Amino acid sequence: MSIINAEELEASPLADLHALASTLAIDGFRGLRKPQLVEAILTRQGGAPPSAGSSDAPPARSGRPPRRRRSRARDSDSDDGGAAPEPAATPTDTPPRTIEGVVELLANGSGFVRPDGAHNSDGDVYVSAAQARRCELVAGDRIGGPVRPPRRSERHPSLIRIDTINGVAADEAVHGTRIDDIEVDWPSVLIPLGAGDAILTALAQLAPFGRGSRVVISGPARSGKTLVLGRLAAALTALDGLEVELIAVGVRPEELTEYKALAHASAAGNSFAASHELQDGVVEQAVERGRRVAVRGGDAVLLIDTLDGLSAGTTRRALAAARNLRDAGSLTIIATASQPVGGETTTVVLSGGAAPGTIDAGLSGTLRGELLVAAKPKRAAAKRAPAKPRAPRRRASQAAEAPTQGAGTDE
Repeated sequence: MSIINAEELEASPLADLHALASTLAIDGFRGLRKPQLVEAILTRQGGAPPSAGSSDAPPARSGRPPRRRRSRARDSDSDDGGAAPEPAATPTDTPPRTIEGVVELLANGSGFVRPDGAHNSDGDVYVSAAQARRCELVAGDRIGGPVRPPRRSERHPSLIRIDTINGVAADEAVHGTRIDDIEVDWPSVLIPLGAGDAILTALAQLAPFGRGSRVVISGPARSGKTLVLGRLAAALTALDGLEVELIAVGVRPEELTEYKALAHASAAGNSFAASHELQDGVVEQAVERGRRVAVRGGDAVLLIDTLDGLSAGTTRRALAAARNLRDAGSLTIIATASQPVGGETTTVVLSGGAAPGTIDAGLSGTLRGELLVAAKPKRAAAKRAPAKPRAPRRRASQAAEAPTQGAGTDE
């Protein structure tokens, strides 16, 4: 479903309309007045044109229809420096092909849909800056929609419109509200970690956390920070209603391979050989994806191993993004680091020299932890409400697949 409507188009600058018309292959669009251009875009998209009483409608002329300067418009739309105009497309009943892939944005705001993920390929499709801005796209979003073939002066096919964003219809995914404008509450919905795992049981008792918590797992090298994070990833993915993503930055190449092979979490990242700028970018994109989930009413969890490879500014922004939004969703950040960063709602400190994963009870804890306990009956009552059946999730036993070696300096 297209999210373009007459009101948005009429409020858009003419340059944005030209960019969109070019993407839609509207012939002679540069010779049209703005109301005519809006009507042409809506007609091509299958939407309703502006009403005849609109204040932007062109004045009617008596006696003869309005003239269309076709040759002049085509000349201005051509990128061939005076070459012959492109012949009009032959009408066909064949529907355009569709594509789904990951968005990579360029510095000028435009971008490409990469069907093969982060890798460039011959199947990449161009996304205009106007489309990216209108749909609030960020690098890493997965989008889908119909595609038109490249015109004579173009190198890549172009996306006609954006139908889906991260599996949601585009008109539902575009929220229009900045996350920083939404009130934030202390975490009040406890995230249960289950039983049967000694490390997670101790964590639930000494430093519980909830949806929207800001958790840092710290300790010296070989204290088991990565071990705890891997156990958490498996436990959290087994819970209903959480979108879990794991990002590894600054780790050994072997550890990155292990992370990407995990079956119980969406994992990605870079080894310590990558530049600080590249590592910062991977984390910032993941944080932005989580923020979008929270604004749209979902509950996202982002696990980061480790903050030690990031710049100080990226570290602060990543932790500050965790929040429990009032009347919306939540973003929970769980990260490893050599030392507590500051600003955490839950601090987990591991003891050096003890068995890996041993929690220091004197240094670990949760701010306003009593709110999490009070919220448990409320969450239980909500579960009794009728709900749509969910697809079966992976078993928590997949925790055995988590890497047991440390990331970065941690083993």
